[in-house]
Amino acid sequence: MPPPKRFHLVFSFIMGLLMISLMTFVITAVNVGFAPDFLGRWLKAFLVAYVVGVPVIFFMAPIARRLTARLTGIDP
Repeated sequence: MPPPKRFHLVFSFIMGLLMISLMTFVITAVNVGFAPDFLGRWLKAFLVAYVVGVPVIFFMAPIARRLTARLTGIDP
């Protein structure tokens, strides 16, 4: 098992890839439909969101874990 810091970093990149690709795909489809330039628009939206989203996930995931633990009464 990788050290906790490395685990959290890898988790952030993978979660970013999965969540951001799905969300940008859906939002791009809603906004422009499946137009001929859909792939280019989606890729641009994905790249911008990924650059912003991965650091957000990295810094916000621990806060979300603590809040979830507090709300559910489960110690992480």
